[in-house]
Amino acid sequence: EVVPTCERYAVRRLPFARLADGDVAFFERLMPGRVVTGEEEVKPFNVDWLRSVRGCSQLVLKPQTTAEVSQVLRYCYERNLAVNPQGGNTGLVGGSVPVFDEIILSTALMNQIISFDKVSGILVCQAGCVLERLNEYLEEQGFIMPLDLGAKGSCHIGGNVATNAGGLRLLRYGSLRGTVLGLEVVLADGSALDCLTSLRKDNTGYDLKQLFIGSEGTLGVITAVSILCPQKPKAVNVAFLGCQSFDKVLETFTTCRAMLGEILSAYEFMDEKCMELVERHLKLSSPVADSPFYVLIETSGSNSTHDEEKLNNFLEQAMASGLVTDGTVATDDKKIKASHLRERITEALTHEGYVYKYDISLPLGKLYDLVTDVRARLGQSAKNVVGYGHVGDGNLHLNITAESYSHSLLDAIEPFVYEWTARFSGSISAEHGLGFKKKQFIQYSKPRQAVVLMQHFKAMLDPKGILNPYKTLPSAP
Repeated sequence: EVVPTCERYAVRRLPFARLADGDVAFFERLMPGRVVTGEEEVKPFNVDWLRSVRGCSQLVLKPQTTAEVSQVLRYCYERNLAVNPQGGNTGLVGGSVPVFDEIILSTALMNQIISFDKVSGILVCQAGCVLERLNEYLEEQGFIMPLDLGAKGSCHIGGNVATNAGGLRLLRYGSLRGTVLGLEVVLADGSALDCLTSLRKDNTGYDLKQLFIGSEGTLGVITAVSILCPQKPKAVNVAFLGCQSFDKVLETFTTCRAMLGEILSAYEFMDEKCMELVERHLKLSSPVADSPFYVLIETSGSNSTHDEEKLNNFLEQAMASGLVTDGTVATDDKKIKASHLRERITEALTHEGYVYKYDISLPLGKLYDLVTDVRARLGQSAKNVVGYGHVGDGNLHLNITAESYSHSLLDAIEPFVYEWTARFSGSISAEHGLGFKKKQFIQYSKPRQAVVLMQHFKAMLDPKGILNPYKTLPSAP
């Protein structure tokens, strides 16, 4: 059983109103049959995917329209009831579940595609659309979503935007800050902000949507998204390689970028410990044997013969110069398996017991040194210390596993990891956000003036602080 977050982290509840029978009656009139109240029924919404934090909400609301979200927030604002917006609940920093008894506002039923323009590739849809469903819809039209994550089968596009999720396609298509063209957002007081434009270029005033991208539901509830989707590549190739050192992984990346150019769509690495866990817990096997490091390269292009030729030339060069000790270009079924290996590391780690997760951006030369230093620091007190991630965009996933949660182990890891990251001007959260677990460490990545300015934005857009309280920003002094 997961210990309630407020107990484990000793957080104080802010002076929000408590839920009363009259409140529930109001919501039941507003959306009959879409109000969840039973303890067992509410339970899955209270616990995060990692089973590491747990809230005590007694109410889940499932609106279907922006108008309903507006009415819910207007009511909660007047009554001073705190609200926790929730998408697919696949976040990794405790941002998507309540800390106390906040009302959960689930976007699960806001799953309609509003429009898709086959000429421009612009998709407009409600926030609760599941990423994988959107991708399937687009593939039928010859397009794909510009982002891809391990959680694609359950995460919602609204949650992806609210957390500015990164994932496996970022190297090729950039971040959501570039591909999201417009948003519809309901503010704390219930007013709807319609910035749902479908224009690639729009230089009129401040770019308000950027405030909400990555704001983790603390400034407004995203209800609809307009997003630019790339054409589905005709040819996708995957190569899986073994490297003897992390320096070789980086040298291979330089060569790879130079030789594959515009068709390079992913460059991922994992260490041998990751591979060992994936093989042990998920019974998947590596296409390349016994290497200290593994690299997954994906190319996406419009001409398979041309792409394969480029990839094979690169591989020959990498093998001949000793950068790579072993490698394979995957055929169709193996291709899926190789990508699967990388995507399912998170899942394999959960079989190890409790996982301490860190998602760090660092200069490439320093990327793996953090793993080595943490391994040396923790010694036998941790079960495993592993590193994997997106070399293409300087993003390391550092994971530490133990039989169960231990406060003394946490003290050995934090703030050491954050101090180390700050020393090399890295970011303490590359793509997962700050949520609940990392908000008090924001100063390792942002100067004090920036944090104060963020607190001003929060106070202006949500003066009563009812939206996703206890998350993203440190408590104002």
